[in-house]
Amino acid sequence: MPEDPGAQRAGHAATASISVDVVYSPEARLVHHQSVQLPAGCQLAQALPAIAQALGISLATLTALEVGIWGLRCPKNQVLVTGERVEFYRPLRVDPKVARRERFVRQGARAAGLFAKKRPGAKAGY
Repeated sequence: MPEDPGAQRAGHAATASISVDVVYSPEARLVHHQSVQLPAGCQLAQALPAIAQALGISLATLTALEVGIWGLRCPKNQVLVTGERVEFYRPLRVDPKVARRERFVRQGARAAGLFAKKRPGAKAGY
């Protein structure tokens, strides 16, 4: 009697690997981008040691960060699929709304914004 084809596919999937892109920015204007090979069906939590090794970062640092796939936060039990972009987010130092308000106070409302540079003789808003 031949083997179950479903069992063959499951066995084949266990030996297959996937490739995911990993992005981590430890500070402003510095981005680490790496492609990592992982076993198929691997969850994000299971992939963290391999990702940490590929990026050259400690596992403790990586587990403390928020994580997302293609810009959307996801749980650590998320199953990874080939071609996905795994991103690690560092905590914000300043609230973006507060930073924008402070920038407007320093620059003034006329020096910033969409209509800051008008052509000479142009109507308001153009």
